[in-house]
Amino acid sequence: MSRTAGGRAARTSPGVDAERLSALDAGLAASRTLSDALAIDHTTLFRNVFPDADAALRAEVAEAQQLGILKRMTRIGAALAIRCDSAEVDGMAAHPSDTVRGWACFLIAAQPSATPVVVLDRLRRFADDEHFAVREWVWMAARPVLVTDLDASIDMLAAWTGDPSERVRRFASEALRPRGVWAAHIAALKKQPERGEPILHPLRDDPSRYVQDSVANWINDAAKTRPDWAVELCDRWGAASDDAATARIITRALRSLDRSSAG
Repeated sequence: MSRTAGGRAARTSPGVDAERLSALDAGLAASRTLSDALAIDHTTLFRNVFPDADAALRAEVAEAQQLGILKRMTRIGAALAIRCDSAEVDGMAAHPSDTVRGWACFLIAAQPSATPVVVLDRLRRFADDEHFAVREWVWMAARPVLVTDLDASIDMLAAWTGDPSERVRRFASEALRPRGVWAAHIAALKKQPERGEPILHPLRDDPSRYVQDSVANWINDAAKTRPDWAVELCDRWGAASDDAATARIITRALRSLDRSSAG
């Protein structure tokens, strides 16, 4: 602990100094690193962003603070979903705190009207957010809704692969990774990864490394249960193209695979 100018003890976190932590908790600054994002006290941030919130909501947020980060974001989003109107959601979407914008993602995904069509429409702006953390929160928030109708979700995400923004194209790939990081696995895509090809194929020669890495990770995920599919897809892509982007994706996609035993 350190001391503020008034002599009051200030909370600290490894790798984040007290002054910066105070700004993060106040909602006055965006996180710069994962350490920043994980250090935020959501109870304090919530109190600063919603000073007029009722006691029951404040208590829910305080309970959520004790959970792991993904469960915490999900719980806060769900609590806000039944209390915030559209104007308040718009205010959260424009907030300087990336964590608050993350809350908005989970709020939208928790609303009763949430379907793949509705969620993708409302979360589009967050998929293109300038902040790295929001771009992670948004696919994590959307994913549980998207898996409720995989065919419809894949069709819609396939259309996003042609978006001018590399951030949106990356979301299209990242959202349904079979073994997404920090997210529940998608059993159907672990078993039948070929269902994801309408998303992957248009991105096979994407010029953005941000997108390339996501596509490669998608295939690498699936290769853990369907190495035959991963090798066949990459062989097909390699035979059809000598593009450097495709070659990079293939190398990364098969990085965990023993090619001698894959077939």
